[in-house]
Amino acid sequence: MRRHFAATGGVRTRPAGRSRRHLSLVEREEISRGLAAGYSLRAIATALGRPHCTISREVARNGGRRAYRALDADTTAYARAKRPKTSKLTARPALRAAVEQGLAEEWSPRQISHRLRLEHPDDHAMRISHEAIYLSLFVPHHSPLPRRLTQQLRTGRAMRYPKVARRPTGRGRLRDMTSWRDRPPEVETRTVPGHWEGDLLMGRRPSAIATLVERTSRYTVLVALPGLKGEDVHPALAGALNEIPTHLRRSLTWDRGREMSQHARLSADTGCPVYFCDPRSPWQRGTNENTNRLLRQYLPRAADLRQLDQAALDALAARLNGRPREVLGWRTPAEVYTAATTALEKAASTVTLPTGALTPCESPWLS
Repeated sequence: MRRHFAATGGVRTRPAGRSRRHLSLVEREEISRGLAAGYSLRAIATALGRPHCTISREVARNGGRRAYRALDADTTAYARAKRPKTSKLTARPALRAAVEQGLAEEWSPRQISHRLRLEHPDDHAMRISHEAIYLSLFVPHHSPLPRRLTQQLRTGRAMRYPKVARRPTGRGRLRDMTSWRDRPPEVETRTVPGHWEGDLLMGRRPSAIATLVERTSRYTVLVALPGLKGEDVHPALAGALNEIPTHLRRSLTWDRGREMSQHARLSADTGCPVYFCDPRSPWQRGTNENTNRLLRQYLPRAADLRQLDQAALDALAARLNGRPREVLGWRTPAEVYTAATTALEKAASTVTLPTGALTPCESPWLS
C-alpha cells in the first residue's frame, strides 16, 4: 500500500467516467439530426431539455452547422476530457524556472502563486495555481519538477496526509494573571502596531526557544533560552523586549505556561503588560501559533535547540521575516514592521504633548 501511495503522491485519482451534465453520444446524434432537418439551435435545445448556449457551443467547437458530426464530436470531447493533460510547467520553461526558484527559497506554493501575479501582472503565461504546484510535486508523472523539491516544503512530506485535529493540553497555573479579555480594544483590530504574542517552541527536551510575534506585521523575534524555568526565561525575554522600541512594546499575550512565573517582574522591567489566554485555548493567540508552525520547517521537534545561539536564531528570524505573506498583501513582515516603526518614530518626534498628555506610545493617533 505504501508503494501505491508513493506512486500517486497520496493524491486520490478519480476513475474515468462521464458526468450527467455532459452531452452524451445519443444527445449529439439528436443534435446532428436536428441540424440536418434545418431546426434552429434553440428548438434543438428545447427538445433535449438543455440550455441553448450549451448546444451553440457544442456546434461551434465541432465545425458548425454544415460540418457537425455526432461521432466525431463525441470522440473529440472524450479526448479533450482525458487526464492528466500536459501541465503548464512542462509547456512553459520560464514559469517552471520561477516556481523552482521560489521552492528553493522555501516559499510555499501559495506564496509562489500570488507573488507571480504581483511580479507579472500582465503576463498570463506566468500564472499558476498553488494546487497545480502541489500536484506537480506530489504526483511524479504530472510534471518535470524534481521530486526532491518536496523537501523544501514546510512539512518536508513527499505525499499528502489527512489532517487530524490535535487536542490542546494545558501546562499549569500562575498567580495574579490578567486575562487577554482585558487587553485594549485596539489589539483585536490590529490597527495599532506594538502588540505581541509569545510562546515557547519546544525541541528535544529540555531544549526550547521563545518566539515573539507582532500582531499587525507578523514580525517574528526568536530568543535563545538557557532553560525552561521562570528564572531562566525572564532575563532572556526582558532583554529581547527592551531591544524593541518603546512605542512598539504595548502588550504581550502568552499562554499559561509555568515559564511565565515571573510575569509581574517582566512587566515592571520592560513596561510591557503581560496578558494570559484561557486554559487549553491556543487559538486566542493564533498569530503566534501559526508562526510556530512555520518555524517547524527549520526547527523540528527532535532538534536540540540548545545548539543554536542568538546569532543563528536572528538569521532564522530574518529569513522568516523576509517571506511574503498573503495576509499582508504579499508584502513581507519586515517591510510592514519597518514601515510601522518609521511612521511611529516620525510621529513621536513631531508631536508636542502638553503637560499631563499621553505619552507617544499611548497616543491614539493611529486609531
